[in-house]
Amino acid sequence: MSESELTDEEKAAAYMATGRTLFARNWTFLRGVTTMNNLPEAGPAEIAFAGRSNVGKSSLINALTDQKGLARTSNTPGRTQELNIFIPEGHSGAADDLPPFAIVDMPGYGFARAPKVKVDQWTRLVFDYLRGRSTLKRVYVLIDARHGLKANDEKVLDLLDKAAVSYQIVLTKADKIKPPAVEKLIEQTLKAIAKRPAAYPAVLATSSEKRSGIEELRAAIAKAIAS
Repeated sequence: MSESELTDEEKAAAYMATGRTLFARNWTFLRGVTTMNNLPEAGPAEIAFAGRSNVGKSSLINALTDQKGLARTSNTPGRTQELNIFIPEGHSGAADDLPPFAIVDMPGYGFARAPKVKVDQWTRLVFDYLRGRSTLKRVYVLIDARHGLKANDEKVLDLLDKAAVSYQIVLTKADKIKPPAVEKLIEQTLKAIAKRPAAYPAVLATSSEKRSGIEELRAAIAKAIAS
């Protein structure tokens, strides 16, 4: 049976199953990239995570992969200063050895305990990556559910729209606010991105601590890399 013959419920279940399969493997850190020249040769599909410093990117990646120590976590904003690339174990990341996809953890933005020159360097790296990486399937922009979209988030969305890079909003730390507030924030966020050309028209709410929304995010990733 082709996908076109499936009901919406059957499609959702299929992506959920695929998402579980994609992450049911050991993942490993491939390399940290500080310049575009250090990026692996383009080949496998990539999905990237962006967000303000201390939004919980590393914790979410660890939850997705079921590997607590895969991505570094820290209470110090700005610790992630490179494009950190993760791939399934046993794959080199080269074009002739393609894993299903690679995960890219981008430097946090908006606040960093570092000199302005260093922050500007990270910012250029991220922007160059977003504009120039042909294998990038989707960027997941993480938003702290306690704070919602901020001005620096809007600037990143502007960049993604201009570069025509598909992105989806993912709320983090959703367990820190009450369920009705989560639903209201999802509605507000959907309204805020409704006219943005590169925004995927769905918002996910997650909690790395409670593991809520993780299966749904895995399914969303499976759908994105299949497109």
